[in-house]
Amino acid sequence: MKQISTTLRGVVAMGVLALAAGAQAQQAAQTFPSKPITIVVPASPGGAIDLAARLIGARFTAAWGQPVTIENKGGAAGMLGSDFVAKAAPDGHTLALVASSHAINPSLYKKLPFDTVKSFEPVAQTHVVPLMLVVNKDIPARNVTELVSYLKGHPGQASYASSGNGGAPHMSAELFKSMAGVDIAHVPYKGSTAAHPDLIAGRTALMFDTVAAVAPQVKGGKVRALAVTTPKRSGLFPELPTMAEAGLKGYETSTWGGLLAPAGTPKDVIAKLNAEVNKALAAPDVREKLAAAGIEPAGGTPQQFSDFIQSEMARWAKVASSAGIQPE
Repeated sequence: MKQISTTLRGVVAMGVLALAAGAQAQQAAQTFPSKPITIVVPASPGGAIDLAARLIGARFTAAWGQPVTIENKGGAAGMLGSDFVAKAAPDGHTLALVASSHAINPSLYKKLPFDTVKSFEPVAQTHVVPLMLVVNKDIPARNVTELVSYLKGHPGQASYASSGNGGAPHMSAELFKSMAGVDIAHVPYKGSTAAHPDLIAGRTALMFDTVAAVAPQVKGGKVRALAVTTPKRSGLFPELPTMAEAGLKGYETSTWGGLLAPAGTPKDVIAKLNAEVNKALAAPDVREKLAAAGIEPAGGTPQQFSDFIQSEMARWAKVASSAGIQPE
């Protein structure tokens, strides 16, 4: 009897603790946010994740009355800013708006300062940015099929530019190399705009870049656009086929963004953040500003974003392996 009594007391105590924890989490959500919010952007100002963070931050302030600071912490392929958030207090007041490099980095670096999955609570995917395949105007290719034929006829003679090692433009080109069976060298630059002059001058033959970044060069007639990398055509260049439409069946890449909180942030707080992100992404003015920059709003549940991150990690690990890229 004494043993049964002790067991019952233990069960009751556990139940009381669970109820208390549940009540505490609910109270945290009700009082959240209780102070200013910081959204860390692990990149320099001006890019897609920076724009998304500022638009969403403004909606947070309008909804909750708390100021939102956008803090740009670039460096180490986005890991510097993400690490800062991973180690922040798990109360929802410090967030990271990461890019696709968050899911690519585990395939490129042996040791990360955090666990890509376990160190964070996904809030929501915020957006997708199509990439565009562009070529130097002297390359005699008007479509993807002609480009592949040209590259196969000149093995090892052409090179492609990228915005840097490990980014979506770099890995998108590696996927193209693998699927098309072509031999082209990689020339990384410190940012996509730094790569444009050499692409225009013909020192590199081609590049995968975000639609927004390379649009001025395409519209100015300085480079030739052949296709976009997403399953759907770009709203900014509806005349351009997708890579799949252009003959490379199964090809699909993009760069994207999403909001993360530190691991351990209460689920009710995550739910509150998620609901407000989805409201922001549904707002006509936000959608208009994103569309003008060639950015497509996403949204969805925390679980959907979690599943997406893990599927992206698996996909890019396969691409890195096929390309013979060894983690540093």
